[in-house]
Amino acid sequence: MTTTRTALLLLATICSGYAAGLFTTYASTVMPGLTSTDDKTFVGAFQALDRAVINWHTMLILFGTPLLVIGAIAVDRSTPVVWWLVAALVLMIATILMTGAVNVPLNDAIKAAGDPDKIDVAQVRADFREGWWQAWNWVRVVTTGATFACLAWALVLLGRATG
Repeated sequence: MTTTRTALLLLATICSGYAAGLFTTYASTVMPGLTSTDDKTFVGAFQALDRAVINWHTMLILFGTPLLVIGAIAVDRSTPVVWWLVAALVLMIATILMTGAVNVPLNDAIKAAGDPDKIDVAQVRADFREGWWQAWNWVRVVTTGATFACLAWALVLLGRATG
């Protein structure tokens, strides 16, 4: 039981760290880099990045983290660690919901706009609401970072409890 619990918690922690890293990379490098480009480059690059980020690795990280946390909760509901797991689960679900409600619709709209050579890229970029997208991405940085912190602390507590 301890090995299963530890493995689930460790995998959830690793996945949440990857998620935090993904959103932090977008917030601290990708979007600032794109912000400094012209409209055509911005639209084309963002479309390409969004197509690339939708892959099984990213989906496994985003949706695997809460599933692993649920598994860890199911294996060990009776220790104080469970409250850190519940907090991590709520934060990760909030991240997924935010992503689906804010970032994905904006991503889908910019992709649906079409070929940057054939559209009004200035209007598409304006409609994208770049600052809004970035603000909500920073919220995802905070929620995934907090998820990682909760899970890391749960690992510390579990280590203390098991000797």
